[in-house]
Amino acid sequence: MSADNWLADTRTSYDTVAVNYANQIRDALSELQYLRAALTLFADSVRAAGGGPVADIGCGPGQITAHLHELGLDAFGVDLSPGMIAVAQRDHPHLRFAVGSMTNLSLQAASLAGLLAWQSLIHIPDEEVPTVFEHFHRVLRPGGLLQLLFHTGDSSRLKTEGYGGHPMKIYVHRRQPDKVAAWLRDTGFKVEAQFLLSNPDGEVSHAVLFARRKPHG
Repeated sequence: MSADNWLADTRTSYDTVAVNYANQIRDALSELQYLRAALTLFADSVRAAGGGPVADIGCGPGQITAHLHELGLDAFGVDLSPGMIAVAQRDHPHLRFAVGSMTNLSLQAASLAGLLAWQSLIHIPDEEVPTVFEHFHRVLRPGGLLQLLFHTGDSSRLKTEGYGGHPMKIYVHRRQPDKVAAWLRDTGFKVEAQFLLSNPDGEVSHAVLFARRKPHG
């Protein structure tokens, strides 16, 4: 699977479902108290380190970017899908959004105080994750904070429809937190904490990782 193919498929899939996706998840964060707590901790940590710009990478329709803004951060969003960015700009016209890919971030080196990637790493193939983390490391300033949210597990599946039955062609990759943490350490991050979230059956379904670009790395 070439990079061009999976990136194009992911972009087209989310362009197709952008409006329905936004409608379905618009109020989801209000019901997710543990994830709201993770965002609050992220915001507090960024401010404690002096503040500065924060990027929400894979921002989708912008609801997390907006929440970070409400928490007092200078947050902006980046997403691969122009359709998602159009919805984000429509719903949050006071915030900044741009089309871009985490595999080739066009942000200046050491320009960010924090970077958040929620449920967007799940579409990146294993062989591309180290490159993504290298970009995250490059754009974060020394001491800058990174927060990841992703599905846990050991499987990958092809998703062919979603969000109202629209056709999609995206791979969803589930990964163990230790594997993601090892990639981060290899890239020059210090992993500081992780949250594991369970589904109603008691099985771990999601992980939140906090990492920081080393102050002198």
